[in-house]
Amino acid sequence: MKLGMIGLGKMGGNMVLRLVQGGCEVVGYDRSEESVALIEQGGAQGARTMDELIAALGDSGQRAVWVMVPAGEITQAVIDDLAGRLAPGDIVIDGGNSNFKDTMRRAGSLAEKGIYMVDVGTSGGIWGLKEGYAMMVGGPEEAVERLRPFLEVLAPAPDKGWGRMGPSGSGHYVKMVHNGIEYGMMQAYAEGFELLHAREDYGLDMAQIAELWRHGSVIRSWLLDLTAEALANEADFSQLSDYVADSGEGRWTVIDSIELGIPTPVITLATQMRFRSQQEVSYAGQMLSAMRRAFGGHAVKILESTRQEAVVPEVQPGEHPAAAAPQNIPVEAAQPVSGGEEAQQLGETGQTRVTGDGA
Repeated sequence: MKLGMIGLGKMGGNMVLRLVQGGCEVVGYDRSEESVALIEQGGAQGARTMDELIAALGDSGQRAVWVMVPAGEITQAVIDDLAGRLAPGDIVIDGGNSNFKDTMRRAGSLAEKGIYMVDVGTSGGIWGLKEGYAMMVGGPEEAVERLRPFLEVLAPAPDKGWGRMGPSGSGHYVKMVHNGIEYGMMQAYAEGFELLHAREDYGLDMAQIAELWRHGSVIRSWLLDLTAEALANEADFSQLSDYVADSGEGRWTVIDSIELGIPTPVITLATQMRFRSQQEVSYAGQMLSAMRRAFGGHAVKILESTRQEAVVPEVQPGEHPAAAAPQNIPVEAAQPVSGGEEAQQLGETGQTRVTGDGA
């Protein structure tokens, strides 16, 4: 069985390359000719149209198409397109960060046509090509078993890093909670190092501390490994904005915790901090400043200019993960991108959908 891949960005493109390196047959399609050419250089078969992709996958009822495009309207459009092209017994896999409620709805619609829906919450980022991907899989058992050869190649090891969570929607649900936990961990590290950095009288060495914590400490993790590497290489954060994007999963995790009545204060506050970072100027902060002057006559600061930001493009498929390290961020390559393209680059296409785009 060949696997079709729609979306050859930094995740989809690298997944195709890993599959080919593992001996799998893959056909990839993307609107970008450069992305298609890249996987062809890596040994995969490229397709220039959807018709060409479907035709290359073989017999009806035995085909599998993996969708790796931004969450939201783009994912919905691709799945709608596939629903009109595929036949009973075929499989649609959504490996993006879709809302689990959308996945359940899409699975129901495809099931009416006899098409299987498998959702794969995928973690590993740009390191997945080299290290493998952690995959949280949801969907009918028979469909997941048919996909096993591909999942075993994509995973860090055939028997590690992947598994079926349950029915359609469960894979994206587990990945949603995974990303909520990630928000909390990242926020805790950032706050801790900011506190250490502010204690100037001790002359603390951030790189030394991060490296020390990597060995034997109860807070060691891969996130800490990446942080330690950046600090050891004297990464310069001064030119980076403190804007932190959110792709939606943190919001959905918090909303689900409210609906279930399960307290998630750390994840909730970490998500709120991302919202705060995205504000150019906080209206609440301006109001507090005005109130403080009103009752106490205190001095206040006025805004001299709003911040001007640009976007450093995302890492491209096939690039070494070191290209994304903080010390290697090409600030000079920043572009004043705006609109939908910027949202896709930052991974924010799903963030406005809080209960599912079909609810």
